[in-house]
Amino acid sequence: MEYYQILGVGKNASADEIKKAYRKLALKYHPDKNQGDKDAEEKFKEISEAYAVLSDPEKKRQYDRYGAAGFRQRFTQEDIFRNFDLNDILRQFGFGGGFRSTGGFQQGGFRATGPSPFASFFSNAGARGGCGSGGCGPQPSKGKDLTYEMTITLEEVLHGAEKTITLRQNGQNENVSVRIPKGIEDGKRLRLSGKGASSSSGGSPGDLYLKVHVAEHPLFQRVEDDLVLEHRIPFSEACLGVTIEVTTLDGKKFNVKVPPGVQQEAKLRIKGHGLPAGPMGQRGDLLVKIAVRIPKTLTPEQEEVVKSLAAVSL
Repeated sequence: MEYYQILGVGKNASADEIKKAYRKLALKYHPDKNQGDKDAEEKFKEISEAYAVLSDPEKKRQYDRYGAAGFRQRFTQEDIFRNFDLNDILRQFGFGGGFRSTGGFQQGGFRATGPSPFASFFSNAGARGGCGSGGCGPQPSKGKDLTYEMTITLEEVLHGAEKTITLRQNGQNENVSVRIPKGIEDGKRLRLSGKGASSSSGGSPGDLYLKVHVAEHPLFQRVEDDLVLEHRIPFSEACLGVTIEVTTLDGKKFNVKVPPGVQQEAKLRIKGHGLPAGPMGQRGDLLVKIAVRIPKTLTPEQEEVVKSLAAVSL
């Protein structure tokens, strides 16, 4: 879903231009003006999602950085609509308070039945029984959403992975295959539609959200899409320069020149050997952080050498 195209604006559009574009489309596709028109309802959903992202400076920055595919891997629908009050926005545009639609909205505000205040509106209306011209009657409630925590390795962030988890449903075990996308960030959630709890009233099952934790790596530290690897060298090599061998997370080896006079915690960059920015994004860089190794004890010979260095202010 390409948000700029949906709103019909360019990537350099100002906040006012984005707002005006959304208002124009909202006037055209608002469900109260298109009752029973499924295409208009779907279009209204799309433009509202686009505006929820592009009107939020931080979400817009992330979207511009990672693109449509990478953004959707990092943000669930709940993330997209968090702190986005559609009724308040529509009132600013002169629509009044609230509106009716297929199970998700009712006069005077939202009826939230899922992980975001838009969940029921954005779900399949046909599965909920539809609505007549007078609005929606009581519908079977959706089953509860469930959350499952999963720990992955940094190597799995680099390459992506296929995982199998076992769910206990109605007294039976069910094995579910889960694709872990490349570049996923710690704390992000993956949504498995219909894999949550069953509904007690005959409605659709809830969803399963997999919260991903990335285990700490013994050598590499993640900083967004870059990786940092500390490499220790003795004082003499820091002064004179040296060539060191560096092994990347995926096992490739590079000879890296450390220049004479390198400073403590200086970073030497190996481009394109960090982590991917989402499934289709480019890889970040590997930063080799130099640490000067200072011995805790000295041999008599080393001590004499250090004293001679001190004599010449080194």
